Amino acid sequence: MEHALVNYLSLDVPNTAFMLLCASLVMLMTPGLAFFYGGLVPRKSIVTIMAQSFFSMGWVAALWFIVGYSLSFGPTLNGIIGDPLYYSFMNNIDPGTMYTGNKGGIPLLVHFVYQMMFAIITPALITGAFANRVNFPAYLVFLTFWTLLVYCPFVHMIWSPQGMLAKWGVVDFAGGIVVHATAGFAALASALYVGKRTVASDGTHNIPYIALGAGLLWFGWYGFNAGSELQVNTVTVSAFVTTDIAAAFAAVTWFIIEKIRTGKPKLVGFLTGAVAGLATITPAAGYVSIQSAALIGIIASFVCYFVVLLVRRYLDDALDVFGVHGVGGITGSILVGVFASATWNANGPDGLLEGNGMQIIKQFTAVVFTSVWSFIFTLAILWLINKFTVVKVDQNKVGGELDNTLFGEDAYSEKN
Repeated sequence: MEHALVNYLSLDVPNTAFMLLCASLVMLMTPGLAFFYGGLVPRKSIVTIMAQSFFSMGWVAALWFIVGYSLSFGPTLNGIIGDPLYYSFMNNIDPGTMYTGNKGGIPLLVHFVYQMMFAIITPALITGAFANRVNFPAYLVFLTFWTLLVYCPFVHMIWSPQGMLAKWGVVDFAGGIVVHATAGFAALASALYVGKRTVASDGTHNIPYIALGAGLLWFGWYGFNAGSELQVNTVTVSAFVTTDIAAAFAAVTWFIIEKIRTGKPKLVGFLTGAVAGLATITPAAGYVSIQSAALIGIIASFVCYFVVLLVRRYLDDALDVFGVHGVGGITGSILVGVFASATWNANGPDGLLEGNGMQIIKQFTAVVFTSVWSFIFTLAILWLINKFTVVKVDQNKVGGELDNTLFGEDAYSEKN
């Protein structure tokens, strides 16, 4: 992708301000995820799970500056990855370099920082799958290689105009494939690799933290989805509204399903349903009608709820990352091929209901390709890391004192 140096007069101030706000909202999602996951784990491991999210904010940001942005959006190498040197260390970027992917008039630096926030939260999502079972040094190495070998290639293949999947016609408005499918199948692979927890967990320990985290995620998701138009127009507005409607319908649907199955309404279930709806609408937000978004939210909860129950029978995905994020992301990505309408986005495709059956084939193929790549690379990365530093926590040795063992810190004093 080429970006020309232009005069500051070409800067669109409202669009630039909006995109900086959206970048801030997406940044807020990672602390939100830390609280959401933190409330779901036992009280003696909350520091560890929160540290994994917060450290991503520093570690991945550094990687993005060094080489990640260049791998993602640099001139293409065979449609799979960007030139690692072109934007490395902000090479070929100065304050007047403008983003040329649309006519929004935003500086390339704004695009850089907005996309960086996506790169930060994506690997952090995976941590819920292997909660309480991975040593922190191994996690940092994993964070590095997974970002460079899984996340960046799919950003390039789908979100760079030169990417091979983008050129084929695959669409992903805000990250159903790039973020949620990659993280979801990495979660599945990592949970399989580290195995089940051998020390009994006291489970969810702080529902207010879960509610706070879910609220921050929901709030930040407006920047995640609406901001992905990279300018302010009618698509931006519809993406904002579809995001909220899908989340609302998914939350209520999950709430009803759980009430019917367990006999009691569950706040955690309502919040989990909202997150499932948000993950599922993400790839479709700017391509579908508001009515379709409501239906997508309902479908999201039915599919994700029962996949979560199924996965729990066979695998210890501690915080249901695969069932909520992975399945939500791939479900939404396939449903784009059903519900997409050029009426709502003139630059997007029509889906099956508008007479374009080929779109669902493209979406399904991309989902399968992404899932296999992420699953295999994740297993390979963990296997390789374990050759140099121990990946798995010795659960029998650590017992229920993970935070003290890894960080020498306690979230709560003994009197609490």
